Amino acid sequence: MDVTIRRLDRPGDLGWVIQAHGELYAAEYGWDTSFEGLVARIMADFAAGHDPEREAGWIAERDGRRVGCVLCVAGDEPGTAVLRVLLVHPDARGLRLGGRLVDTCLEFAMASGYERMRLWTTDPLVAARHLYLRRGFRLIKEEPLHTFGADLVGQTYLRELAPAGLAPVACL
Repeated sequence: MDVTIRRLDRPGDLGWVIQAHGELYAAEYGWDTSFEGLVARIMADFAAGHDPEREAGWIAERDGRRVGCVLCVAGDEPGTAVLRVLLVHPDARGLRLGGRLVDTCLEFAMASGYERMRLWTTDPLVAARHLYLRRGFRLIKEEPLHTFGADLVGQTYLRELAPAGLAPVACL
């Protein structure tokens, strides 16, 4: 059982990210196709013109099959990277793959000179939230909303990043 993480750069990668999100979130949370549409817009924007020095995506593969993904893209605020579309397929859960994908994204953001990383998620995604909190993200905003055909609580997380080559300093 070989699990690898590679750049999102092969034919079929973009479509797989969209399809996997649509199918899994419908099956696991009952979300409607508006969520798949959001992921399609995110992936279309990435494909249309991301800066490879500042933005990247990764695909996790298990025995040659796609089983996970994540993106690091530039945010609207200067110095801010955004973690997007983290997903681990049920066939690969329990292998610490989600943490590896988040770590890959964080390492890229630091090496690219970002000062902070932000992400948006929703309250049912408990396993993802634990990954983020263990990696130093902190909740900075919550708001109830009705989206994707469900009543949810939107959550924004932020993490300050250490410059490339420097270890984060613990605050006592």
